[in-house]
Amino acid sequence: MQKERFAMQVAVHLFLVKGEQVLLLRRYNTGYEDGNYSVPAGHLDGNEEVKTAAIREAKEECGIDIDPASLEMVGVMHRRSNDERIDFFVAATKWRGEIINAEPNKCDELVWVDMDKLPPNVIPYVRQALSNFRRKQWFDSFGWEPAFEWKKS
Repeated sequence: MQKERFAMQVAVHLFLVKGEQVLLLRRYNTGYEDGNYSVPAGHLDGNEEVKTAAIREAKEECGIDIDPASLEMVGVMHRRSNDERIDFFVAATKWRGEIINAEPNKCDELVWVDMDKLPPNVIPYVRQALSNFRRKQWFDSFGWEPAFEWKKS
């Protein structure tokens, strides 16, 4: 009898960037982090490449089209909160169309903010990912207790 392998959710988060500003959306009526700011994001649907998922989410949430060549992979996070996840972070500075709130049933505000002056109610792991992006840190773990402490000899 073969042991069932562990599986986890995988998500993609999109940093839409204009100069020093990033687009944030305030979650609404979703049951997860409602009232707090995030970036356009969603789960991979399966049989879907990360950049393809980011392009799909950009269209679904913001009404814009992004050329895959305009997307830059900027980070990965192994995260634990209610469950364990892998998050991919993708950035774009060019897109086609005007950004709109295409999901008003899940988002009640879109706002451009300076990445150095994020509102206090940005979801903590998103805040950390934006900080990592600014520092060009490509990988991070979030929400984990240290597994052990190094002892100095």
